[in-house]
Amino acid sequence: MAETSVRYFPDLSGITLPKTRKGKITFQNLLQAAEDVFGEKGYHEASVVEVTMRAGVAQGTFYVYFKGKKDIFTQLIIHLHHDVRKSIQQEITSSASRLEEETRGIVAFFLYLHKHANLYKILRDAESVDENLYRWYYHSFAEGYIKRLQKAMAKGEIRQTDPEALAYCLMGIGTFTAMRWPGWEGRMPPESFLDGVRDFIIRALSA
Repeated sequence: MAETSVRYFPDLSGITLPKTRKGKITFQNLLQAAEDVFGEKGYHEASVVEVTMRAGVAQGTFYVYFKGKKDIFTQLIIHLHHDVRKSIQQEITSSASRLEEETRGIVAFFLYLHKHANLYKILRDAESVDENLYRWYYHSFAEGYIKRLQKAMAKGEIRQTDPEALAYCLMGIGTFTAMRWPGWEGRMPPESFLDGVRDFIIRALSA
């Protein structure tokens, strides 16, 4: 496997995580509002005022948790990153093989994007707002993916190849096929499309 020499980490210096139950609810409301506002208006046109109004909290409350707009944007990317991984993991847990995990996982990603239609818009903004954060999102996703693929290769469940190359290829398939339907059309793809994606993945991975 190719050695990865660079690691990326989000800048968390302007973020204060909540410690109380009430604070966690407020924090979550702010993130949901940020997802909506950034998704609708884009990072540069969005404002803290709009986020707080959408969340139903005072501006002073916003600054308890975030120093500014970029900091809540950073936390939103982190939240979406963990949320999409959690959603996929929940769907594939009962899978009998790595091939089944892959085919169920990509459908789970379609479903997630269908519910979070602004994800791609927010990620596109991340590339220009904070390239390090943008790279962290995909690099961190790939790291876990690579480890799972290595385990599957060791068990003989999938063909032997460079796991990093394979991880990014599979991520690319997921990114663009999901963009085609939930991203652009706002709906799940027809079953024939899903069958085509699943067939391609199975043929590519089969030992």
